Amino acid sequence: MIPIYREKDRAKLFSRLEKRKMLFSGEVLESVRRILSEVRAEGDRALLRLTEAFDGIKMTPERMCVSPQELRACSERADPAVVLELEKAIFNIHAYHRRQLQESWEFDERGVILGQRVLPLASVGIYVPGGNAAYPSTVLMNVIPAKIAGVPRIAVVTPPGTFERHPIVAAALHALKVREIYLVGGAQAIAALAYGTEMIPRVDKIVGPGNAYVAAAKREVFGEVDIDMMAGPSEIVILATAESNPRYIAADMLSQSEHDESACALCFTDSAAHAVLVQQELEVQIKSLPRSQIARKSLVNYGAIIVTENYFQAAAWINEIAPEHLEIFSSIPLSALDMIRNVGAVFYGDYSPEAVGDYFAGSNHVLPTGGTARFSSPLGVYHFQRRTSIIRYTREELMRTWRSIDILAQAEGLEAHARSVRIRQEEEQPRPETK
Repeated sequence: MIPIYREKDRAKLFSRLEKRKMLFSGEVLESVRRILSEVRAEGDRALLRLTEAFDGIKMTPERMCVSPQELRACSERADPAVVLELEKAIFNIHAYHRRQLQESWEFDERGVILGQRVLPLASVGIYVPGGNAAYPSTVLMNVIPAKIAGVPRIAVVTPPGTFERHPIVAAALHALKVREIYLVGGAQAIAALAYGTEMIPRVDKIVGPGNAYVAAAKREVFGEVDIDMMAGPSEIVILATAESNPRYIAADMLSQSEHDESACALCFTDSAAHAVLVQQELEVQIKSLPRSQIARKSLVNYGAIIVTENYFQAAAWINEIAPEHLEIFSSIPLSALDMIRNVGAVFYGDYSPEAVGDYFAGSNHVLPTGGTARFSSPLGVYHFQRRTSIIRYTREELMRTWRSIDILAQAEGLEAHARSVRIRQEEEQPRPETK
């Protein structure tokens, strides 16, 4: 049974949540570092050997590369009804993300030109999980913003067998016209993207979710390449009142709990009686879930219903939690959002369940987790762009300001910096006549 907490239980709740933070075991880190080292040293030979060891499939470089013809053939096996809905989602996601596109700018003041040049990254690698579940939405949420940013090279890696088990993933890649796809998964795929092999050229940034080995590998290669974020287990916080529908609340909490035994689902309400209703509704709905065992463990481990005096008090808790998803039910005024700063995505109203953002609304579902919403943002077009500062001074402006620069440079003890402006000033001075 999911616990019900009050203000006095604050420390107990946060102690439980602290245990969710992504910590990699020594065994995982040791294995990942060995894999990264082998791929860096041996390239394709290590990729093929590790794929056979972990996936039980003997590959060749030719089989590892997916041709456009192979992708099309796999995509044609997908359910046409699902493909149709996928195309609608693509339209919505594109419409949302194109508004994020940043452009270069500059301004001219007294002959000084200052500006910012915005360019797409040259190459991006996207990890698409395989396994028992299909994740075409992962393809959409990562590929579309990269394409809008103008990234010329997008390389996708996914474990062997993904397209056979889940042709809808192939359909998503085909619909988005992705042309560079490799059948390799796990930490070895991250290594190939980060360091490059004979078959897979290195990329500038790696994005996409994965298991603990994939996540640990991304963390290890950060610095060699950029990564999107360290995404942990999913989480949702629901802000409700006694007037909020307990059936809706329970359904939305379970939508996160079914993800993973480490997923977190919390509900804040201003009524103890309402908390009991939500608790009871969870018990009713969980029985019919195919993933009920996972959902139940998640609720027992990291779920809670918290009774607060009002939503002002709840807002303070939420800012400290900094959740991935926040649902605010209609019985709470939208102005409550002004009190909540730290959250990945907000779903307002009784008819805005978190699932609409996962699949269809258009906003990105790659969101900061584990409290990182305090300083991180959802994946967007801006993650696939880089910015360069542009500075152009005229002779007149440097002559006007050189002394300021000289003084500041000398204050930091950097004589060569000071000299680089002073030497120009001296060159501009009239030279004495020689007899």
